[in-house]
Amino acid sequence: MNNPTKSNVIPTQELLIRLERNNTAMHRLLQKLSSYTCEPNNQSCFEKLYDLRQDFKSFSNRQSRLMGLLKGNRSIGEKLDYEVRNHLKSFKKLESDMAAYLLDTNRYY
Repeated sequence: MNNPTKSNVIPTQELLIRLERNNTAMHRLLQKLSSYTCEPNNQSCFEKLYDLRQDFKSFSNRQSRLMGLLKGNRSIGEKLDYEVRNHLKSFKKLESDMAAYLLDTNRYY
């Protein structure tokens, strides 16, 4: 029989790999955000750009802290597992916010 509690636990190595992939994707998004094709055109875009940069900065700090914790611990507790899962969800939100910003800036071209 399958153990239901075991299926919800993600191994530490898999979480590290996911975080590293997100880190790579985040750097690509930051490069895109810094390119001339993503320059803001109006007040709303300037505000969104500022918010995105702040979100990227806080995401990066949290990412570094979580990766350090995961590399230090071979087994993770429920609290750290919950925090990592929330961090992965916040990456999805950051990606969607970035896509919305790109759509806003590209409609002016």
